[in-house]
Amino acid sequence: MDDLDPDALADELLACAIPQPAWTHAAHVAAGYGLVRRLGPDAALAALRTAIPLLNESHGVPNSDDDGYHDTITVFYVAALADALAREAPLAGLAEELGSAAPLAFWSRERLFSVEARHGWGAPDAAPLPFVVPASA
Repeated sequence: MDDLDPDALADELLACAIPQPAWTHAAHVAAGYGLVRRLGPDAALAALRTAIPLLNESHGVPNSDDDGYHDTITVFYVAALADALAREAPLAGLAEELGSAAPLAFWSRERLFSVEARHGWGAPDAAPLPFVVPASA
């Protein structure tokens, strides 16, 4: 993750210029880190809610009931990244700390992967979050 520049990735995401093979979990985390650091959690969430679906479409990935953009997961990561930045946690290690399975510590698989959670914020049903979600969630 040390080789991922969060500001460059944030800019590339906003410009819809990240090639599909480079749009990894680590790149998601780094771009989100850059946007949350630059804009704050609420504005970063608004930007991500627009940018990720557009990038998916540019890659030929549909934003549907079972593929593409997932709002609850995006809100989770924005909140987790805002918390990490408040703790002054470095970017290095966050992709592992916030692995792709991290939301399953707070949501049941059924709830997290529901159509409702994909299309809009759904509060966790397995455990409370240890950080505050953006007010715009």
